[in-house]
Amino acid sequence: MKIVGITACPSGVAHTYMAAEALKKAAIARGHEIKVETQGQIGLENEITQEEANAADVVVLTTDIGLKNTERFNGKPIVRIGISDLVKKAPALVEKIEEALKSRK
Repeated sequence: MKIVGITACPSGVAHTYMAAEALKKAAIARGHEIKVETQGQIGLENEITQEEANAADVVVLTTDIGLKNTERFNGKPIVRIGISDLVKKAPALVEKIEEALKSRK
């Protein structure tokens, strides 16, 4: 499965990067490809291209603040989650996504 995601928190510092790392670790541990863009205090990093967005099976977006450029994910399955929940529950989220995508096939 190919996962792309965007993490951002109100202060744009620690939780943005902690959530990105937690999501990456959880996805890789289950054998998935992943790219996570961070929209932090220093701007956009690891930006997801339109081609990467098109190739994704699912998109994970944090919900704590407005995210930039989410229109590139139109038509894709989107999972929205709070930043703190993503930090704490990334492995469970990846498992839930797997189950949801299996049931859609």
